[in-house]
Amino acid sequence: MSQPWVPFDDRGLSYGDGVFETILLCQGRPMLWALHVKRLLEGCRRLAIDPPDESALAATWQAPPGGEWEVLKIIVTRGSGGRGYAVPEVATPRLMSRRVPFQPDPSAWRQGVGVRICSLRLARQPCLAGIKHLNRLENVLARQEWQTPAYREGLLADSHDMVVEATSMNLFWQQEGRLMTPALDQCGVAGTLRAGLIEAQHVVPAQLALDELAAVNRLWLANSVQGVWPISALWSSEGACLRRWEPPQDDPLQAVAHPLLGYPATP
Repeated sequence: MSQPWVPFDDRGLSYGDGVFETILLCQGRPMLWALHVKRLLEGCRRLAIDPPDESALAATWQAPPGGEWEVLKIIVTRGSGGRGYAVPEVATPRLMSRRVPFQPDPSAWRQGVGVRICSLRLARQPCLAGIKHLNRLENVLARQEWQTPAYREGLLADSHDMVVEATSMNLFWQQEGRLMTPALDQCGVAGTLRAGLIEAQHVVPAQLALDELAAVNRLWLANSVQGVWPISALWSSEGACLRRWEPPQDDPLQAVAHPLLGYPATP
């Protein structure tokens, strides 16, 4: 059960010392639950936090549904205590959760979205690559780079100018008939929808340099809550339009991704 407040000395609040998951519920049932649990447990392992047991995690969603679609957020922190950055000898991890109503955006599925390249570059840190830890300050700074609704998302490259992700979604592209996504062994969040597509061999991890981005056949953004958004226009950080794409009539990524979320394969 979620507690209504966080103590001042909670290490998640003080240092980002914890992990979180954001999960789509369809009529009360969590989509991609096994992959969310797997990533949360991997994050706890990397940070050396004792993970909650699976019954405690399952209790976060085992309640009557509040509508057709909801979003469940789960946060696990190391708990309270410790002097400075040193972790306490005995820590009691804290589990918190919240469910809120959600409405997907079918217009983005059908018409696509405009995105911009962010000026901020992600730092490489393999120890944290892939997990969804609580320190998302790079994403917060990147999201402050634009206010106009013409851009629904911002694309992030790392310090070596390799494309990594968007501020809150994974990136996918098609080239020569293959569906690909950035390999996230240096930085970035390995999304659960991305993991499901890789496991099913629909998508393969690859490298994509920033200066190659505008030349691919097609681009998409996707995550386990919003589904798949085709990219219809790509803008530079200076505001120049680099490329436009027509949304596909039969979207090959939506066809394999949306059934994993309970969304229609052809919106």
